[in-house]
Amino acid sequence: MWNPGFSHVEKSEALIFGYRRSLCVHSWVHRGTEASPGLVLGLDRGGSCRGMAFRVAAAEWDEVLTYLRERELVTHVYLERTLPIRLADGRRVTAVAYIVDRDHKQYAGGLDAIDAAHIVESAIGQSGPNDAYVFNTLSHLREMGIRDQWLEQVAGEIERMRDAS
Repeated sequence: MWNPGFSHVEKSEALIFGYRRSLCVHSWVHRGTEASPGLVLGLDRGGSCRGMAFRVAAAEWDEVLTYLRERELVTHVYLERTLPIRLADGRRVTAVAYIVDRDHKQYAGGLDAIDAAHIVESAIGQSGPNDAYVFNTLSHLREMGIRDQWLEQVAGEIERMRDAS
């Protein structure tokens, strides 16, 4: 949401129905390794999700889609979908989204906050420490006025583990 990694001509808060933000993917690359996986967010079925949508110039569409596929489909834990979303100004558009594949071996749905915190607290991947990812995500969600109580619980457990050590 805060660092899309590609140029865009517009960004807008957006809402998608039928999917929710979830810390449900074992990260083997960006925030962990296969031997010591981290956890990253995915769109999992159920509920709704507020986030950010980016409009890309038509001339850059192929380049951006190639970039997204290389970034998001590296282990094929996500399924690329074109889904309807509602932008903050009320417009309804379609957007490319990456939905977690619940049948993939990296799917980590169903963890409680304590178990998730233990995974996140120690994992490090190519893009850095997993806990930095969680805290950075929470910071940006708060800036957007979005509360994610479960993610806040995970962060709280990480802080308790640090205080205890």
